[in-house]
Amino acid sequence: MSTVDLGEDLGIESSTELKNRLAPLLAAADPLTLDASRVGRIHTAAMQVLCAFVQGRRGAGLHTEFSGSTATFTDAARLLGVTQALGLAVSHDNLKSVENAA
Repeated sequence: MSTVDLGEDLGIESSTELKNRLAPLLAAADPLTLDASRVGRIHTAAMQVLCAFVQGRRGAGLHTEFSGSTATFTDAARLLGVTQALGLAVSHDNLKSVENAA
């Protein structure tokens, strides 16, 4: 099983780099873990990249999971309604709010 560290900052400016890092792994036969244990900032664009990546692998019958998701990461996924698409288990009894930078 391979692991990819998603890093701390998944802002909009890093979305292209994230896509380029994940693209070679789209068809990798081994199960893949995306480590979200350091994510402190995430933008919708990065979440869209992750959703497309996970869905693409799932459609090819390949397993992808997340490990160590931070509250920032899981709250953003919950607020965007993509927890199921990403295969995340989210506890609804200990939710924090995500800052709206707008």
